[in-house]
Amino acid sequence: MPLIHVPRPEYAWNPNRPVNALLQSQISHLHDAELKLPARQQTDIYINAIKTEAEAADYVRQVTQAIHAAHQAAAAKRAKPAVTRTKKSKAKKKATPNARRKT
Repeated sequence: MPLIHVPRPEYAWNPNRPVNALLQSQISHLHDAELKLPARQQTDIYINAIKTEAEAADYVRQVTQAIHAAHQAAAAKRAKPAVTRTKKSKAKKKATPNARRKT
């Protein structure tokens, strides 16, 4: 059986290509993850407006950076040492001379 030569594409990523179902699914999953971020770290990009691979790549990059920033902020917050309370010396209360004792 003779071999059939199939040339490899020089560049598979086409920024002007319309978004396919796989990319739409990935965008949807990233959007769900983005909604769990604090509001100040969300991108506020309307995902239904993403029509090309370039727009999808830009959205994926922005959300990924926001997730990493949120993770780093949370890790830094957890790494801060807890404020410890100083121990107060327990001074004995002085009994007043007119205080009544319960017996």
